[in-house]
Amino acid sequence: MAKKRVVVALGGNAILQPGQKGTFESQLENIKITAKQLVSLVERGYQLLITHGNGPQVGQVYLQQKAAEKEGIPSMPLHACGAFTQGLLGYMIQQCLFNEMKKAGLKNNVATVVTQVLVSKDDPAFKNPTKPIGPFYSEEHAKKAMEEFGEVWKEDSGRGWRRVVPSPEPQTIIEIDAIKELLSKGTIVIASGGGGIPVFLDENGELKGIDAVIDKDLAAEKMAEEIDADIFVILTDVPYVAINYKKPDQKNLMNVKLEEMKKYYDEGHFKEGSMGPKVKAVLKFVENKKRTAVITSLDNALQAAEGIFGTVVSP
Repeated sequence: MAKKRVVVALGGNAILQPGQKGTFESQLENIKITAKQLVSLVERGYQLLITHGNGPQVGQVYLQQKAAEKEGIPSMPLHACGAFTQGLLGYMIQQCLFNEMKKAGLKNNVATVVTQVLVSKDDPAFKNPTKPIGPFYSEEHAKKAMEEFGEVWKEDSGRGWRRVVPSPEPQTIIEIDAIKELLSKGTIVIASGGGGIPVFLDENGELKGIDAVIDKDLAAEKMAEEIDADIFVILTDVPYVAINYKKPDQKNLMNVKLEEMKKYYDEGHFKEGSMGPKVKAVLKFVENKKRTAVITSLDNALQAAEGIFGTVVSP
């Protein structure tokens, strides 16, 4: 019997907890805890592909690049910063997985694939950048950056100004054949970190990087479709998705059919900046693959993969 193939999309809390500064050491400690949860899936015999966020990390690397410019060191574009963080976080995850598997007596190979994700240069997102990156700055700083670098900056709810970049839809995974080959050999694959590196095809049919941020949950869903995953799991910081969240009539959703979840989504129960993209990704997977997807907390990874805990959405 073939092993079940599962895509696990790690939320930010798997790598960086709220209030932490984001040192290498603190992130590594968080990933060690995450690795224990993931190894429980390998022990149970699942074929595992891991995706992860990189928001704080890519923001940090981008700021380092800008600071280095003042010392005369050329800075790298945003899409290159995405590649940096894919490699860095992949290294940390695969090292922690190796160590945890050794304790469990497992010998699976682990590999990080620096992943390019194809987007369309004609995607409407490029005409309306909305995805904020980096910290808040003064209006003076923002206007200077707009004039000097042609960047788009927006004022954010009285808190200051932030650079915003396009968030185009993922079309396909460039390295998908290599990823499938690794999975077929029993390798645990870490791929499409931070939504993948956004690339487009130019007039000569050549790949080029472009400054944008692909939503990590939608990219994870695209990965789950393309590797023909049996189940798609999004791990976040709550055990269940809820409607009427933080209201007296809050209701946690457990076993939900696709049409019911669509209704809740259309009614606006899930905010764009938090649960909205996760629910949208789950809806796409269940509708397109006619298979189950789950949203739950990190400490319930194994039960989620088995479809017995969390918000389990079925066709």
